[in-house]
Amino acid sequence: MGPGMSYSQSTYVPDWLDKRAKLTPDRIGLVEGVGGSEITFRDWNARVNRTANYLRSLGVQKGDRVSVYASNCAEYLDVFWAAVKLGFILHNLNWRLTVHELRRLVADAEPIVLLYGEDWREQVDELRPSFTTIRDVVAFGGAGADERSFGEREAMSDTLDGRPELEMDDILGIYYTGGTTGLPKGAILTHGNLTWNSVNTTTSWGIHGGHVAALQLPFFHIGGPNIFMVPLVHTGGTTILCSAFDLDETFELIDRGAVTHYVGVPTMYQMLQADPRWAQTDFSKLDLVISGGAPCPLPIMEKFWDKGIDFKMGYGLTEAAGNNFWLPPERVRDKTTSVGYPLFHIDMKVVDETGKEVGPNETGELLIKGPHVTPGYWNQPEATADTIKDGWLWTGDLAVRDDEGFFTIKGRSKDMFISGGENVYPAEVESVMLAYEGVTEAALVGIPDEKWGEIGRAFLVVDEGGDFDDEAFLGFLGERLAEYKLPRSVIVLAELPKTVIGKLDKKVMAAMEVAE
Repeated sequence: MGPGMSYSQSTYVPDWLDKRAKLTPDRIGLVEGVGGSEITFRDWNARVNRTANYLRSLGVQKGDRVSVYASNCAEYLDVFWAAVKLGFILHNLNWRLTVHELRRLVADAEPIVLLYGEDWREQVDELRPSFTTIRDVVAFGGAGADERSFGEREAMSDTLDGRPELEMDDILGIYYTGGTTGLPKGAILTHGNLTWNSVNTTTSWGIHGGHVAALQLPFFHIGGPNIFMVPLVHTGGTTILCSAFDLDETFELIDRGAVTHYVGVPTMYQMLQADPRWAQTDFSKLDLVISGGAPCPLPIMEKFWDKGIDFKMGYGLTEAAGNNFWLPPERVRDKTTSVGYPLFHIDMKVVDETGKEVGPNETGELLIKGPHVTPGYWNQPEATADTIKDGWLWTGDLAVRDDEGFFTIKGRSKDMFISGGENVYPAEVESVMLAYEGVTEAALVGIPDEKWGEIGRAFLVVDEGGDFDDEAFLGFLGERLAEYKLPRSVIVLAELPKTVIGKLDKKVMAAMEVAE
């Protein structure tokens, strides 16, 4: 560069859809449902521009929080890409949570606008009295009293003028991961995290413009946008938007050869393989089938291998933007439990309790470093400091790196467990258990389950002299916690097992043989 000239890579955040609409305007970017409307990148960009102009008419500016409470729908995706254009912060609300839990998340982020889907009208009405910062409630469906309709965007311009300058470090979204102290932690995803996750995925997984993927994972999870949808926009591929996982739709997509890439959690694959259509379905047109969210049982993988599909496990976490490893197809069958090598712009190491790197084939905590890693948690500096140290993300997961550099995830160093692809943090559930009258001690332990991978079992000590009502207890929890967090069985003991230093011994509880 010559005298007086300056340029910083960190300041350049492109308008992704606008770029893609100029490069491949007539290519299909989005299909709205199985067999639904096909939207070109030109039309998708125009629609998102109308969305951005509409939100700007409501006073939304760079840095403002905008909450979305909806199932997977095209409107949700449009708001996501509007955030990339305008720089507001997408505040994703998990519809599996109860209203009691959501009130705290809304108060945490202080959004100025809430957009919601018709399925969640009743919950929004319950939430409304607690709003203190929300100025406008916008319905994707029919608007009620004191609401606005998302359909108002149709009167807006197809072009966007005066887009603010965005930097890679600017926050794009808040994605809640659960919490060990009660309130779920809102992991921050920046524009840089979005970009580098896509760069890692496209370069290491070989995703290109000819690929098509079904979007079935919930969009409030990091896997919804980041595993395939964003990389496909990056390369000019196609996303087929599904409202949720549905067996009929999935078999239709695969039978028609409509998708080349597919991702699911083990429970989804288990349901596919239990269906009579599994034996007759031709999976040969799929280039990539990958499992995430929880360790995948070997029998599920073997059934895919029998069909000639190089099915593999992935590994990701919200704090690392979704995608982290690649297992080469030629090593899938001899590295059956491995997640493979780190992606292109990612460093990994395995350390002991002191932070010292361990040698090959030794178990330790997995640390991740790269530009895709979150800068921290929303409004939780202490949790951020505990998790991000010297640029390394301490995952809390135990791993082993073998002599060839392949990584295998061994388990979790903390007592969090995964049920049906959802993280369950026992401390959060235990605090609600202890609020129930008569419960003096409480522990939640994950135990194996054929369908969900793991489910919760509650171990309790209760006041003497009273009859403990399991159903009333579970009903109390059900009013305050999402269904996937609820224990599926309750064991009342005279005393909970403890270690020599007085801590609850959950290993002993998990190993207990109890009458169902």
